[in-house]
Amino acid sequence: MKRDGRKLDHTTSEEFRRLAVRRVVEGEERPSEVMRSLGLCRTTIYPWLRQFHESGWEALACSIAEGPAPKLTLAQCQRIKRWIVGKDPRQYGFEFGLWTRRIVADLIGRKFKVSLGLTAVGKLLTRLEITPQKPLRRAYERDPAAVTQWVEQDYPQLKRRAKRVGAKIFFLDEAGFQSDPVLGRSYGLKGQTPVLHTSGQRQKINALSAVNAAGAFWCATYPGKFDAEMFVCFLRNFMKGRKAKVFLVVDGHPAHRAKRVAEYIQSLKGRLELHFLPPYAPDLNPDEFVWSYMKGNGVSKRPLRKNESLRRRVEEDFRAIQKNPPLIRSFFHAKSVAYAKD
Repeated sequence: MKRDGRKLDHTTSEEFRRLAVRRVVEGEERPSEVMRSLGLCRTTIYPWLRQFHESGWEALACSIAEGPAPKLTLAQCQRIKRWIVGKDPRQYGFEFGLWTRRIVADLIGRKFKVSLGLTAVGKLLTRLEITPQKPLRRAYERDPAAVTQWVEQDYPQLKRRAKRVGAKIFFLDEAGFQSDPVLGRSYGLKGQTPVLHTSGQRQKINALSAVNAAGAFWCATYPGKFDAEMFVCFLRNFMKGRKAKVFLVVDGHPAHRAKRVAEYIQSLKGRLELHFLPPYAPDLNPDEFVWSYMKGNGVSKRPLRKNESLRRRVEEDFRAIQKNPPLIRSFFHAKSVAYAKD
């Protein structure tokens, strides 16, 4: 049976070379007969014999080709990693704010006068453990010191106080939904964009919800604008039937800070307190994961059917979340170690 020597691994190839040459050197058989018995090409043995006579058995050892010399040193690769991680292409004079292989290649060309193709750049980024990811948004107005203080001091103090007085901590936030969100990806024949039939009537609905680290969930939907009067109405519904004191964590929306809201909270005589997150820090609110989950698993994945109400769909999705306390608790674990310890 004929063998293709090119398909043999390095170790097996070396064993065949040594065996064939040894049998010829020891006079067992002629070269052609040795190769015929091994199932290899007859002429392959002659370069092996020549190498053996010139350099001995070491010449038959397997070796792996080193390939071309790398264009970048290890030190240069580490510099590239430092340029990218935690940085923005605009800091280096590029107009685009997201890293691409083309921008990385251009930056390497500027800094090191080295030209790399897109494939080579992709392999370099993989070696540096830099992967394509969807970035998080952060406002310029965000105060990192205030964020750190909330995570390391304010919230831990709030937790300790809640435990001492028997209060429940909830995080509240608002969001809007529409019947024609950006759809997720689907498969279709190349060159022919698939068509998804859905309602042509544009519907909008707003909602707010509150989550607790123990898995409790409250929600409401409403049309129109969110203002102080509406917030007070929601707070009344939220507090119905609650015997324990509530610490409600909210953002700095004007309706949350309105005088009318403060008057209502004062009328509750300590049953409800509002606590405010640092400005421009939505990532500190676990309730944001409710909206992320709703928008990622709701209308964008299951478009409205004919004559279906968006408000009814959103409320159905809310009820499904409400029946899934482990999912609600996972929002806290995903947000922060400080919240995960609740």
